[in-house]
Amino acid sequence: MFTGIIEAVGKLAKLQNCGSDYNVEILTNDLDLSDVKLGDSIASNGICLTVVKLTQNSFFADVSSETIKLTGFAHYKIGQKINLEKALTPTTRLGGHMVSGHVDGIGTIDRVINNGRSTDYWVKAPKELMRYIAHKGSITIDGISLTVNGLEQNSLRLTIVPHTAQQTTISDFRVGSVVNVEVDQIARYLERLIAVKGDDQRGSVTMDLLARSGFC
Repeated sequence: MFTGIIEAVGKLAKLQNCGSDYNVEILTNDLDLSDVKLGDSIASNGICLTVVKLTQNSFFADVSSETIKLTGFAHYKIGQKINLEKALTPTTRLGGHMVSGHVDGIGTIDRVINNGRSTDYWVKAPKELMRYIAHKGSITIDGISLTVNGLEQNSLRLTIVPHTAQQTTISDFRVGSVVNVEVDQIARYLERLIAVKGDDQRGSVTMDLLARSGFC
């Protein structure tokens, strides 16, 4: 699990095509690797990658064909900047929201609009993911925990303050940039609970129950 609060911005140093998948090396720059061991997870642009090899300032990971299909890795080149976050611990401050590192799909930057000292980024998201996205809800874009400040039919608006832009890769986003999208987990679990209502009426979740519990 992760929080979506980026710890460092790294760089893709190696991208080896192994047929149906990739082996990658990511330079970690300011990310402290002293407490990282083989098998640990590091969110890389929001993608949960397992460390298979460590150096003093980089880690290696295998990227499966499933990950390539669902994320922006198919578009990455050597030198690509990567948002990095180590897996949270029981004592980690949850400054963002609960992030799994399991990307749901890719979106594209549709519009970039200056808004005072901040910048509004409109992200066009896959139609099938929009039902999980709520105004003022949380979303993860390239591993960054962000708040949805506006919605249109197939797009969402993010208002980015200067600090967030400086500490992440967002300042490099341009119209047409491809980004990894992970929706809020609670929305997915609620949908699944409602979907199985017909399979097991015992303790089933209904829209009436959700309304009475303050969810809608």
